[in-house]
Amino acid sequence: MRVLVLGGTLFLSAQIARDAVARGHEVTCVARGRSGQVPEGVRLLCVDRAHHGALEVLVDDRFDAVIDVARAASRWVVDALDVLADRTQHWTFVSSISAYADSATVGQNTEAPLREPIWERANDLTELTAERYGSIKVASEKSVRERVGEQRSFVVRPGLITGPADPSDRFGYWAARFAQGGRAIIPDTPHQPIQHIDVRDLAAWIITAAETGLTGTYDAVGPLTDLGSLLQETAQLVGTTDLELIPIAPETLTESGVNPWAGPKSLPLWLPTEEHGLVTHDPAPALADGLTPRTLADTVHATLADERRRGLGRPRKAGLTPTEEQELLDRGH
Repeated sequence: MRVLVLGGTLFLSAQIARDAVARGHEVTCVARGRSGQVPEGVRLLCVDRAHHGALEVLVDDRFDAVIDVARAASRWVVDALDVLADRTQHWTFVSSISAYADSATVGQNTEAPLREPIWERANDLTELTAERYGSIKVASEKSVRERVGEQRSFVVRPGLITGPADPSDRFGYWAARFAQGGRAIIPDTPHQPIQHIDVRDLAAWIITAAETGLTGTYDAVGPLTDLGSLLQETAQLVGTTDLELIPIAPETLTESGVNPWAGPKSLPLWLPTEEHGLVTHDPAPALADGLTPRTLADTVHATLADERRRGLGRPRKAGLTPTEEQELLDRGH
C-alpha cells in the first residue's frame, strides 16, 4: 500500500509513519523537516504547507491512503484535498475532542454538537486557543467529508494522547516527576474522570483502518478511569521508594496561580468540573471497531524510558518547576 502522511516528524504522525513502514507499506511524508527526522525507510518531501500551492509537488502521485494530522489551518486541509482527493482511496483526518461545543457534559458521543467551523490559514500555534483550534478542526472535517465522501473518509477525534515522545509534556511530567522522588504535589481531585490513549495504539489503529477501509467518525479515546487511580498507579509503576504524594485542593492551586491541564506552572491532566466533558467521551464504538488500548504499565514504562533519555530535569512545556513546587510546599501545603 502507498501511504502519504501529511506530517511524519512529530509524535503521532511520526508513529504512524513508523508503523506503516514496519508493516511493509511504501510511505511518503510531507513536512517542513524542522520538528525532527522521519523514521528510517520513509521518503521525505520537505514542504511548508503554510504556502498555498506547496502540495502541487504531489500532483502526479497516487496513494492508497492519505493520513492528515493538520493542526493549525483548515486551509491546509483544503489544499491537500484539491491536489489528492480524486486520486486517493482512503483518507484519514485526525481531528480532536476539542471539536465539540460542550466541554461540560459527561458521556457524550460523536452525535454531540460541534463548534462552529472556521476556515482559515493560521500559522502561529502560540496564539491558537482551544476554542479556535476546535473550530478549525470542525472546518477541516467538513472539508474532508465533502470532498472525499463518507465512503472513503475516516475521521478520528482523540482526547488525551499519552506515551513516548509527547511534545506537550502532559503525561510525561508525572512519570518524570515521580521518578525523581521526594514530596510531589498532585491535585486533590481523586474522583476526577480521565481517559487517555497511547500514541502507539492510536497510530496502529489508523494504519489498520487504512488497510481495511474502515470509515466513519470516532472518538479515539480509551476506557474511563479517575485521576486519583491513574496517578497512584503511575507512581507505583515508576517505583521510587522515597516518593510522597502531597494532594492540594483545587481552590488552593488556583489561588496560587497553578493552571489546570497543561502549559507553564500547571498540574497536567487536572481539570475543573466544567471541563469534565472533554475526558469522558464514549469509547465503545472505537473499541468495538479495533482500537486496542495497551496496559497503563506499558505506557508508563515506555514514557519513563523516553523521559530519562530526554532528561528528567529538562525544561518542560507543562508541569511545575522544582522552584514552583517547593514554594507551594513551603507555604505549609
